[in-house]
Amino acid sequence: MAELLRPADFFDLRAAAPFLAAAVALYFLAEQLSYLRKKGPLPGPSLVVPFLGSAVRMIRDPTGFWDVQAARARESGAGLAADFLFGRFIVFIRDSELSHRVFANVRPDAFHLIGHPFGKRLFGDHNLIYMFGEDHKDLRRRITPNFTPRALSTYAAIQQRVILAHLRRWLDQSAATGEAMPIRVPCRDMNLETSQTVFVGSYLTEKARERFAKDYALFNLGLMTVPVDLPGFAFRRARLAVARLVRTLGECARKSKARMRAGGEPECLVDYWMQETLREMDEAAAAGLPPPAHTDDEEFGGFLFDFLFAAQDASTSSLCWAVSALDSHPDVLARVRAEVAAAWSPESGKPITAEKIQGMTYTQAVAREVVRYRPPATLVTHVAGEPFQLTEWYTVPKGAIVFPSVYESSFQGFTSADAFDPERFFSEARREDVACKRNFLAFGAGAHQCVGQRYALNHLVLFLALFVTVADFRRDRTAGCDEPVYMPTIVPRDGCAVYMEQRCDTFPSF
Repeated sequence: MAELLRPADFFDLRAAAPFLAAAVALYFLAEQLSYLRKKGPLPGPSLVVPFLGSAVRMIRDPTGFWDVQAARARESGAGLAADFLFGRFIVFIRDSELSHRVFANVRPDAFHLIGHPFGKRLFGDHNLIYMFGEDHKDLRRRITPNFTPRALSTYAAIQQRVILAHLRRWLDQSAATGEAMPIRVPCRDMNLETSQTVFVGSYLTEKARERFAKDYALFNLGLMTVPVDLPGFAFRRARLAVARLVRTLGECARKSKARMRAGGEPECLVDYWMQETLREMDEAAAAGLPPPAHTDDEEFGGFLFDFLFAAQDASTSSLCWAVSALDSHPDVLARVRAEVAAAWSPESGKPITAEKIQGMTYTQAVAREVVRYRPPATLVTHVAGEPFQLTEWYTVPKGAIVFPSVYESSFQGFTSADAFDPERFFSEARREDVACKRNFLAFGAGAHQCVGQRYALNHLVLFLALFVTVADFRRDRTAGCDEPVYMPTIVPRDGCAVYMEQRCDTFPSF
């Protein structure tokens, strides 16, 4: 009987082949028609590869792919361009005012900030960027104490100790080899240690830091790969790594709560956060109310991971571009060195104070120009929750992934925008930070504007001040070395290779 029931008796592949071919052809046709309907008058490819679209080109050459989108949007005069990636229709936005329309309409019935086309699967649910309305506003209000002048002053001392420890290693390595050292990875390692120490301090043990570094490396790899969530693929490893990172950070929040409850003084960001959180929890308990929303330890872990991600790769990008820009603009370098020397000496045995940092107005202008000239996160990914009329003639369809280009906005409106010129943010006569404010979108805009931008700029200013004081450096300039590549934020193609030697007689110690 078993011999009689062969698979071929149930399913004749040769007979079914025409029907399968017709079904596949029908699917491809439906996909093409859907794409063309959504594309409407936007510039973009007339036909797309089924499901993949332009994904292969985007993965092989992200810089070239987004340059093509920008060129289409610019040359058409529309300020917009369309394409297709992994079965999803995408809209690229070059025009600053249209980008503002997206940033200003992050809500359930308009745009959802997702940070990455597959961000929710990768980052997890407990993440600040996925929140809306009053819930989001209330959480941001409770985050504010993390970035007060007092808190930033606490962080500045930590930042300087970590930066100097790493600069010492860089100089020792350079002296030992005599070769140019690409600083992208060393900057990333320095920023990871800085973020860990500033955000969660001693709550993260040395053993946990080692595991943390490995998991964060897995996460970074997953950001830039095909989003296949199956065992053995980088995306799956990244997603599991994020879950471990969030649990680790959540445990740090639990320890901080206990220490702040016992009357400890804040020593890191999570302490400032837990101190305020405990006060609100106690007020709720006294009134017979449940604890405030989002006070669970693992939720805090997700929020802290959001901070870590924002601080880590963005700062790595900015530090590399800052070093490259100073090397190619010796007049700017000389002014920064003179301003720092007037405020602080490496022989003082003390860190640069918050007041001194605020007084370094030219160095701050350099930092802002670095961020304008090479905004680290060039695109801020959103998805359309509902159809949204973006212009009089185009409505973004529901489900479309929308990419406002921060990078493109940075080169609109400013005087000689292609030139690196800190004077635009320093000169009282020019005041381009005011005149071109709507084009300076490196930290976003609207309700989801980066809550830690003052911390980020302070970190860049401190690095500049310490680096130019303790090191003489020279860029190893080779063909194409400063072409931007995505790692995942943009960095110089060669990793910003520099020759270095100690500049000061006494290396700072405090």
